[in-house]
Amino acid sequence: MVIHIVQRARPVVGVATVLVLAAACSSSGGRGADRAEVRSSGDAYEVGVIGAESGGDPVDGGTLTFGAYSEPRSLDPAVSIVAGSTGGLEMAAIYDVLMRWDSETNTVEPQLAESLEANDDSTVWTLTLRDGVTFSDGTPLNAEAVRWSLERYVAKGADEAGLFTNNVTGIDTPDDRIVVFTLATEWPSFDYLLTTGPGMVVAQSADAGGSFTPVGAGAFTLGSYAPQEEMVLEPREDYWDGPPHLDSIRIVYLSDPQARFESFRAGEIGSAFIREPDLVDQALDEGTSGFLNLVALGSVAVINADEGRPGADPRVRQAMFQAIDPELVVQRAYGGAGIASTAVFPEYSRWHTDVEPLPHDPEAARALVEEAKADGFDGRITYLDAQDPASRATALAVKASLEAVGFEVETDLVPTVADQVNRVAVNRNYDVAGWGISWREAGPYGRMYATLHEEGNLTVGMPTSPEMSALINEFQGAGTEDEQSEIMGRIQEQWNIDVPALVYGPTPEFLMWSDDLHGVEDTVNSMVLLDDAWLDAGS
Repeated sequence: MVIHIVQRARPVVGVATVLVLAAACSSSGGRGADRAEVRSSGDAYEVGVIGAESGGDPVDGGTLTFGAYSEPRSLDPAVSIVAGSTGGLEMAAIYDVLMRWDSETNTVEPQLAESLEANDDSTVWTLTLRDGVTFSDGTPLNAEAVRWSLERYVAKGADEAGLFTNNVTGIDTPDDRIVVFTLATEWPSFDYLLTTGPGMVVAQSADAGGSFTPVGAGAFTLGSYAPQEEMVLEPREDYWDGPPHLDSIRIVYLSDPQARFESFRAGEIGSAFIREPDLVDQALDEGTSGFLNLVALGSVAVINADEGRPGADPRVRQAMFQAIDPELVVQRAYGGAGIASTAVFPEYSRWHTDVEPLPHDPEAARALVEEAKADGFDGRITYLDAQDPASRATALAVKASLEAVGFEVETDLVPTVADQVNRVAVNRNYDVAGWGISWREAGPYGRMYATLHEEGNLTVGMPTSPEMSALINEFQGAGTEDEQSEIMGRIQEQWNIDVPALVYGPTPEFLMWSDDLHGVEDTVNSMVLLDDAWLDAGS
């Protein structure tokens, strides 16, 4: 199967949001030769909704069972990372979003909001809310509710809180349906910010009683939750756009990707999220419907540059980067499936530039290790990853590559993605860790800011610099795509200096569903909306 990237005409865009986490996948079972040939031919993946049919007139009833990639640490969008791999489907169902991104048109469209309009220089944006929208507790979703939710989001230090506070200088509510955002600088793609966590409006009653309860304005509410087993969402009869067609959504937590994939193929679950290149390739070969994304910097290992860590020395970071051949990692982890590249944006991307990443050069790496050791570095590194077969294979390939140039490497493999998130994003207790920085094609600015700006909330210990922060600020205000592309080249140059992570390649993310599911709407960060979804009768 040859899968081509779709290159659509699109406006200059910005916020793409939110970390998609820790590359964890199963071995590919001998499919490597075919996939390597696809990569070398220059063909890649189509992105967007694929294979979905309208199905005719909607039918009420039925339960959709969804195999989640991981269990969210919370259903609070100010606490959890809002993405398809980390509870995004559940949170979108409960809260809805003010705005949604349409992959077919590459535009941001109103969802809970009625409209969002900018002034001439994109420094003031006016959000108009729909009339009559209520939260599931019966209170109105009005302008004051939006402001309260955003202030709460920032106060809790959410993943895009830094992006918001350093760019939004004022939120005014001249009447119940109008919210006016005043920005510190020109920001033509501010609308993307309201497609993710900031656009998920939390009701004030959610924090009543001292513990969090998910109360939103979405089409579903939380019915039941058994940790590490399942979550059930129930439909709202008073949803602003009419009652959902589904009787319920059942989310099950199958931590093993292969088991999740086989459960889907056997018809035991009706939808599943996978991001393992070999499994994604197999699903696409079989003509599976779903929402496909290709995420730059999706398969990386972040480097902790905090004081006292080996990665605080830029020579150590560069040595690790140049010691590793991404082709070897992809071959060992996925049998050659997917795309191997150390570029920030590989050749498939509209953001790809002529600036080359640091080359694979073991001799240069060895010299840097010896230089660091002469200044007191003991050569020891701990590499953190998950325990699934592909993560284990990645860790072993990296260990061998680093030890070949003079490092002494200990692997630390944790049981679940949630454990990985806690070690890296919450506690920053690692040296080098398998991860996903996840700069998205739809508009990388928000993710760039969150992960590599000095004021970002998702740096997770990676080195930042004034030079990189200045480039990210410059990218935000660029007026044309040509200007943005030129700046992106300089961002690649600065990446080569800062070396915040080891890069293995982009990651495909596929939220797939069975042929009897219809009416699914896509949005950012590999998330979907299910307020209009329905199942064939008898499903």
